[in-house]
Amino acid sequence: MQIGIIGTGYVGLPTGVGLAELGHKVKCIDREITKIEYLKKGEITLFESGLEELLKKNLKNGNISFTTSMQEGISGSDIVIIAVGTPPHPVTKEADMKYVHAAATELAQYLDGYTIIANKSTVPVGTGDDIENLISKRNPQADFDVVSLPEFLREGFAVYDFFNPDRIVIGTNSERAKAKLNELYKPFKEKSKILFVKRRSSETIKYASNAFLAMKIHYINEMADFCEKVNADIYEVAEGMGMDSRIGSKFLNPGPGYGGSCFPKDTHAMYFMAKQNNVELTLIEAAINGNEKRKKEIAKKIILTVDHIENPKVAILGLTFKGGTDDCRESPAMDIIFELLNYKLNIVAYDPKGMKNAKLILGDKISYAKDMYSVADNADLLVVLTEWDDFRNYDLNIVNKKMRLKNIFDTRNMLNKQEAFKLGFSFSSLGIGNYFDE
Repeated sequence: MQIGIIGTGYVGLPTGVGLAELGHKVKCIDREITKIEYLKKGEITLFESGLEELLKKNLKNGNISFTTSMQEGISGSDIVIIAVGTPPHPVTKEADMKYVHAAATELAQYLDGYTIIANKSTVPVGTGDDIENLISKRNPQADFDVVSLPEFLREGFAVYDFFNPDRIVIGTNSERAKAKLNELYKPFKEKSKILFVKRRSSETIKYASNAFLAMKIHYINEMADFCEKVNADIYEVAEGMGMDSRIGSKFLNPGPGYGGSCFPKDTHAMYFMAKQNNVELTLIEAAINGNEKRKKEIAKKIILTVDHIENPKVAILGLTFKGGTDDCRESPAMDIIFELLNYKLNIVAYDPKGMKNAKLILGDKISYAKDMYSVADNADLLVVLTEWDDFRNYDLNIVNKKMRLKNIFDTRNMLNKQEAFKLGFSFSSLGIGNYFDE
């Protein structure tokens, strides 16, 4: 098939490369000239494991191309996928639809023959109707169907998730669109469930899923606080909970709070939509408020650890919202660092992939280390904020010789606590009390 994709971000680019790998002819469209020039040369503009190799392969075989021209990208397409951003409104936190609406309005004039307009952006319920109306108004003769095609790609695992989807949700009542999309997803029929639902149900599924996962994270974080108070171990508790098939073991790891481009944005958007429809979503509201409070509490613990030290230096391991991505948007680490900056601490940080994006947010407000060991030079406190695999084998013997004072606060529970104690470190973690045998 000929497929046009509008947007080359964390959704559009992996989707485009994945479809090209399946043998489709894909044209990706983006207004950022510099980004398109990089992609034309096979240089990825975001970090996803395995993405660059597949991009170069499909550029070479001609299955994927990039353009800034909507007409060039849309012309002759069987399917046009909208994958632009829907950032939160700065005041109301509702999803900002200007990019989706602009894309729909512009593409309308270039539709040629029957075309499926598949919305992959995370959008409020009813957006499919809006897109339909915008296109019909701009091009009354257009022959098209608008479908909802929510994405379920995890950042850091987008390539894997594209080829190994746990489900494919398609929102449409059009038999013509169903037939075409069944053909598109034919390679996945044996390994994944394809669910056809009403368009508004599909739009709701994405928000409902992300809100539920955010609530699950917030719940286990509150349980971690409880475990600390009663001398229980949150990992033993989580393992016991996860053995119940109704609960499951995923998203039961305590941490400094959820973040990223989806959970904060989508919980706020879901809550806003509920208010518009006079529905109370008390659990989502509690998760939103509790998550913000948690990051402040983590920052407070850091401050209390160093408030008696003159000119304290705090070393931070991890800046992205999770390991495996370079994305620092809505990262708990970023929010915690901003809280710490109110106390004029000397902060130095390191992240395996997120340094460039972190600098765009933090600028010169903090210092940046060249590697994960130099970050500890003359530090009074080492804080782990992101669960990068690089940190799992962190050699505390090396760190022991570098730090001025031996304090560690591991908010991801990744470092070897027993080894830290042997080396004389003061060690704090989340969800593990001062355990004793009963």
